[in-house]
Amino acid sequence: MKKTINPGTFSQIYIQIVFAVKGRRNLITNIWEDELYKYITGIVQNKEQKLLAINGMPDHIHLLIGMKPSCCLSDLVREIKKSSNSFINEKKFVNGKFEWQSGYGAFSYSHSALDRVINYIQKQKTHHKNKTFQEEYLSFLTKFKIDYKEEYLFEWIR
Repeated sequence: MKKTINPGTFSQIYIQIVFAVKGRRNLITNIWEDELYKYITGIVQNKEQKLLAINGMPDHIHLLIGMKPSCCLSDLVREIKKSSNSFINEKKFVNGKFEWQSGYGAFSYSHSALDRVINYIQKQKTHHKNKTFQEEYLSFLTKFKIDYKEEYLFEWIR
């Protein structure tokens, strides 16, 4: 069922979403990551949202989405993870079963920050030469002043 909004509704909602491979395993390879990103782009577009950037590392991905107020963020992320999980397993991109970790990070931005955030997402591989995913994720939580409990964070490989 398609949700409609009042024609007089105007919004500007930009959300960066970050989630990881279960167990933080390095399973996303450069051989098939573009195919995965195109598939996820299709999911976002089919939900009538706008994907502004997508990129990641072997153990996690970042998306920047322009969202309509009629979209429920948790429903969108659940659909992205569920469908892309099935896609990866059906394509047999990995040996064994692929799964995303439960949970995700969602961080909002103003329109004036979009170029900076898009650039940040596009340069993930360069960025992570100097910073681990754990350091990156904890810095997001700190920067956005998000209270968290260690036991509810992603599983970190030590």
